[in-house]
This record gives sequence, C-alpha cells and structure tokens, in this order.
Amino acid sequence: MRSKTLALFAAGVGVSLAMTACGANQETPSGGSGQQTSAAPAGGIKVGVILPETATSARWEGFDKPMLEAAMKAEGLAPDIQNAQGDVQKFSTLADGMISQGVKVLVIAAINSEVGAAVAAKAKARGIPTIDYDRLNLGGSSEYYVSFDNVKVGELQGQGLATALKDKPGAQVIEIEGAPTDNNATLFHEGQQKVLKPLYDAGTLKLVRSQAIDGWDNQKGGVTFEQILTGNGGKVDGVVAANDGLAGAVITVLRKNGLNGKVPVTGQDATPDGLMAVLRGDQYMTVFKPIKDEAEGAAKLAAALAKGDKAAADKIAGQSSEDTKGSRTVKSLLLEPKLTTKDGVKEVVSQGYVKASDICGGELAAVCTQLGIS
Repeated sequence: MRSKTLALFAAGVGVSLAMTACGANQETPSGGSGQQTSAAPAGGIKVGVILPETATSARWEGFDKPMLEAAMKAEGLAPDIQNAQGDVQKFSTLADGMISQGVKVLVIAAINSEVGAAVAAKAKARGIPTIDYDRLNLGGSSEYYVSFDNVKVGELQGQGLATALKDKPGAQVIEIEGAPTDNNATLFHEGQQKVLKPLYDAGTLKLVRSQAIDGWDNQKGGVTFEQILTGNGGKVDGVVAANDGLAGAVITVLRKNGLNGKVPVTGQDATPDGLMAVLRGDQYMTVFKPIKDEAEGAAKLAAALAKGDKAAADKIAGQSSEDTKGSRTVKSLLLEPKLTTKDGVKEVVSQGYVKASDICGGELAAVCTQLGIS
C-alpha cells in the first residue's frame, strides 16, 4: 500500500474525481432521505461527523452513516452524524453547532477543501482534533486522514481499461473525471495516468480528451461526454469514468448511439446500479472500497483522540499523505481498494454491501445464477 498520496496535477490536463457515485447510478439509501440528522445517543464520548451530500452518491447515507454509527458505538463513542446535503454553508453551520456542543473529535468528509480547511481551523482553535474522512482537505490543519489509497484506485481503473482494450491497438479513449475541487479526483487521475500515459505516448491507445466535471454532476458528465463523442465523429473505443455515477451517465449516451456493451467503461464505488451495469456488460469494471473498514478505522482513530491517546492514534494512522497546498505531511490510514469485474460481483454481495435481490432481478437473474450470486 502506498505510503504517500500526491498532489494536484496541472489544470490543463482535465482533472479529477472523487468518491462516489450515482445519478444514472442512484441508489435509494437505506439510511433514509438524508434530510434527517442523527442525534447523539446518551452515554459515551461525544463525537461529531459531517458527511457531504446525497445527490451524486448513495454511499454516504446508505453505507458510511450506518457503518460509522455502529463502529463508533462499538468504541464507546456517542456519534452525532449529520449530512450537509451539498450545501457549503450548511456544512459550516453543522460544524459550528457540534463545536459549541463540545464534541471531543470532529470527523469531516468535506464538500471541498476550502470549507473543510475552514472547519478544521475553527475546531483547532477550540482544541478539538479533526479527522479528514475519505477526502484530504488541502491547505487544512487536520492532523489525521482516513481513506482508501486513492492513487491505487486510479491505477486499478487504468489497468481495467488497458486490459479491456489490449487487443485493440490505437483504441480511442475519452476520460470523464471528477470535480477539480476534490483532491481525491486529482489522485484518481494521477493513478490512471501511471498506467495509461505510457500507452498514450507509445500510440498503443489514443487519448481523445480528458475532462473534469464540476461537482461530480452526473448530468453534466453525460452532456460533456456526448459533446466530446460528437466532436470525435461518434468514435470511441473506451471510456475512463471516475465513478459509477459518471459511468452511468456515459452508458446512457452510449446506449443512445448503439454503443453500450461494445465500449468498455470504468467506474468506482461498487454501487448497485454500477454492479448491475457490470453484470449487463455495459460497464467493464468498478472499484470496490470496503467502506466498513474505512468506518471502523475512523472510529478507532476517533476513540484514541477522544481519550487523548495520541500515541495510539499515531499507530493507527501509520502511513502519510502529502497536502501539497499546505506543504505538510498528514498522518494517514490508507486502505486497499479492489478492482471488480463481473466475476468479482459475488464478493461485494457476500460481504453485505449490496443485496443479491437489489441487483439480480429480471434480465440479470440468469447471470447471477451463473455467477453463484444469491
């Protein structure tokens, strides 16, 4: 696993991506609409958690929220988990409320680095340690960061596409990346280019265009992809889509042009819609990130900090990440992602992240039976 995550790449290359996924791949979260907040239960050390949104990814309410709550309670913490619903001002207001209520630790999955850094600064002024969760806030002051190895995520996407196109020399590739304000998106792109740039340079593959999508907006991603596709005479042989949501938007356009299932598309997050697209053959691969491991890591780290045990916290966060904007090194816990093609969908189901009944209905029933998914 990588000991250092790296930086922002030049804006001209087309940027980024970050966690998560939906739109054409939207799941109804098991945690509800996301409008309700989670009051901290009585007893235990009070810890605040702010999640970013629900519009582009079902993971935050469907997976992170219940898994963080269970993991933190198991560590003797009383978590107050709330969602900013993509509103920067609401994110800041939620943080102000938690700080004033005396949380001992603040865990933040920020909408962007600016609000994340501002919230961390407020908490630091009150002596409250902060943990950047899933996304590192560039220019911030959080001493700890819990996420997946996001450069590795991009490498897996690049490897997936390279494998899918290995018998098609000169294949034309379009890259639809995540939000340029999300450091994870930068890291995903960095990882992709470790695999794909040598192939572009050698002429093995041809890059048509790489384009970042503001706000991880799946609708914008689909429109942008269609414009690039049209500008290239309707020709494309493979698509790097930064997550399952953007992949779903791309697949909608491919379907309209009779190209779905013929053009491999990457993804990330192993969402139900993404997994169904993989089973149908419309999406070549996704990246499975066991969120339960991330939630449990964040809970253990928060518990150590809440008890003032920095030695234990440092042991948990034994890796490091580079905040290039802040010129600092951040103690990190970086978990391993997994490349998932059709044959790997069973593992995601068996680990309880998705129910077989959610992805195996109708036309996919026979595929699931063949793969032993039940």
